Amino acid sequence: MAADIETSSSSSSSSLQNQYPTIDPTTFDLIVCGTGLPESLLAAASASAAKSVLHVDPNPFYGSHFTSLSLASLSSFLELPSSSLDSSPLPYPPTAAEDSSSYEAVDLRRLRLYSDVETLGKFPEPSKGFLVDLPGPRILYCADAMVDLLLRSGASHHVEFKSVDATLIFWEGKLCAVPDSRQAIFRDRTLGLAEKNQMMKFLKLVQGHIDSDQCGDGGTAEEDGFVRIPADDLEMPFADFLRSKRLPPKIRAMILYAITLADYDQENAESSKKLIVTKDGIESLALYTKSVARFPNALGAFIYPMYGHGELPQAFCRCAAVKGALYVLHMPVCALLFDKETGKYKGVKLASGQDIFSHQVVMDPSFDVSSSISPPNVACEGLNASSLSGRVAKGVCITGSSILPDSSNVLVIFPPKSLYSDQTATIQVLQLSSNVAVCPPGLFVVYLSTPCDDTISGKKHINGAMNALFHITNVDGPVTCHLSTETEGSEGENKPALKWSLVYGQELKQASFGAVCSSPMPDENLDYRNILETTKKLFTTMYPEEEFFRKIPAPDNAEDDSSLPE
Repeated sequence: MAADIETSSSSSSSSLQNQYPTIDPTTFDLIVCGTGLPESLLAAASASAAKSVLHVDPNPFYGSHFTSLSLASLSSFLELPSSSLDSSPLPYPPTAAEDSSSYEAVDLRRLRLYSDVETLGKFPEPSKGFLVDLPGPRILYCADAMVDLLLRSGASHHVEFKSVDATLIFWEGKLCAVPDSRQAIFRDRTLGLAEKNQMMKFLKLVQGHIDSDQCGDGGTAEEDGFVRIPADDLEMPFADFLRSKRLPPKIRAMILYAITLADYDQENAESSKKLIVTKDGIESLALYTKSVARFPNALGAFIYPMYGHGELPQAFCRCAAVKGALYVLHMPVCALLFDKETGKYKGVKLASGQDIFSHQVVMDPSFDVSSSISPPNVACEGLNASSLSGRVAKGVCITGSSILPDSSNVLVIFPPKSLYSDQTATIQVLQLSSNVAVCPPGLFVVYLSTPCDDTISGKKHINGAMNALFHITNVDGPVTCHLSTETEGSEGENKPALKWSLVYGQELKQASFGAVCSSPMPDENLDYRNILETTKKLFTTMYPEEEFFRKIPAPDNAEDDSSLPE
């Protein structure tokens, strides 16, 4: 990558100043700290809009909280000692002109965003052959806005994709295949004839509504022969709408949690934390339908990036570097600089002691300004721990065989209450194989995730899903169990053997908007729709008159995007 500088740290201030590079120029339109996906998108979009960008990261690698790491690096990253996080302000060497300057330095500290890390087993050999996603599990719809942005920005030239082979749902103790087409519905032997007819009738209604939205100026939807869903129905809870169409519970669960990817219980409107209305549900169904047919070499609606999700921020960093953005890894921002009189943001102080100035700044979500050290006239209200919005429990597993025989990359959804009566959120599971270059041949990486009120209950649900899917050896000896599936009509299949696992909690931190902007942490969702919308909002806040990634005239063959998945 162009303009890429890597440095090493030192314990003494003078050594730090000698080891770190001197940055020239010292004034930019935008300074971005952290190379996670939101920060990398902002850097690339700003550079595309002809803004001068300095992009730094305290880590020696790209991706921040959206990176892909080796097994050893993952464990050490999650288990950073508390003395280095959420403690005293980050140290920096003094500058000679600091006392006489017209600005005030407000020290930064790092928040501890991961906790309660537990591991089981030893690293499988060869452990160096693994790339583990920090934001996992995560997939992309083939037709979603992130894929369109990859194509439009040119970032797709730096990343390749593979198809997710199958989607399963855990229902009444069994793994059931989620049909992704009318043909698949009729082939599904677990559905009765009445259920198939009900589902086909529902899909016809949804398709007619989608087509009516896309009808041209030549007439109304009714004139074109389409039937729209009534406006009142579009505002009702999506689960209620599905019930009104007499869809059975199993089909409703597939639509709600495996196709529209709802995170929270939709069957109980009063207690749901994030209720989906029919309008949003239909939009997700339309996205799913369009995704299934988009790429001829993709088997289903979902794709996954080769070498892990850490490739996505790197791809956008490359786009930004081509447009002139300057990159410096292993360079922490230690303090923010504010005008002493007006309290307005002026710039940052780097670990090298150098002061760099800019009109705008975006910070990695792990940075925080303590209210006790922030002067009252300083406008840094956008950067504090108050934007913490919840938690998500996560797991990473290594197994020796596939959850679904003869399938490599598999998505599994545990609907709310499918394992525990107090399980109010979905548990999302993504199995990946060596064909996406994230593990050695013959082994599989499996990610699990569920939003939770507290890490203890979240980890209980993650462990419950692991017990339902895997053969786990405990202190009393091996657990004898079988995995019952309906995908092949078998009586039962042996569970994959669990070789190693790691379970932990992650804080959910939202983006903040203000004189100092902060990017979001990976959220509880399987896809990037919310992350992308938040990033667009951050960009518009900074540059309201600029377009988020200007459309560049494409060559004649650019419309053929069927080669995006490998």
